[in-house]
Amino acid sequence: MKISILTVGKLKEKYIKLGIEEFSKRLSKYCKLDIIEVPDEKAPETLSSKEMEIVKNREGEKLLSQINQNAYVISLAIDGKKFTSEELAQKISKLSIDGNSHICFVIGGSLGLSDEILSRSNMKLSFSDFTFPHQLMRLILLEQIYRSFRIINNEPYHK
Repeated sequence: MKISILTVGKLKEKYIKLGIEEFSKRLSKYCKLDIIEVPDEKAPETLSSKEMEIVKNREGEKLLSQINQNAYVISLAIDGKKFTSEELAQKISKLSIDGNSHICFVIGGSLGLSDEILSRSNMKLSFSDFTFPHQLMRLILLEQIYRSFRIINNEPYHK
C-alpha cells in the first residue's frame, strides 16, 4: 500500500522533524510513504473573509496538482468524522481489501482547506475539536497511521 501525506508548508521545528523521521522509518515496514509539501501562501495576520478564501484556493490548487487521480483522498478537517485508533485501522484495512492501493491524507495550511479540496476528498477525518498547528498534525497523523498498521497486523503497541 502507498500512503501519501500531502501538506501545506515546510517543517521548521527540529523536534517535529525528528518525530516524523522516526515514524517514517517505522512505517517503511508496512507501506510506501510519501510526504509531499506544497508552499504556503504568504498572508498578513489579519485577513478579510474574501482574502482568506483566496489564500485557501491558491493553496488548494497546489494541493490538487499533487493528488494522484486514483488515490483515495482523506482530508483532515475539524468537521470530519472522528475515529478511535481501532476504527481508523479498520478503515485503512477495508480500503486495502476493497482495492484502494493508494491513500492520500491532506493537511491544509493555517486557514484550512479549500472547498475544491474538500470536494475532491472521499472522506473528511477529524482528530479532535481542538485546532492543532498543521505541522504538529503531520506528526500526530503519522503516529496514528503507524498505530493502525500495528493494529491491522495484531502487533503490540502502547494502549
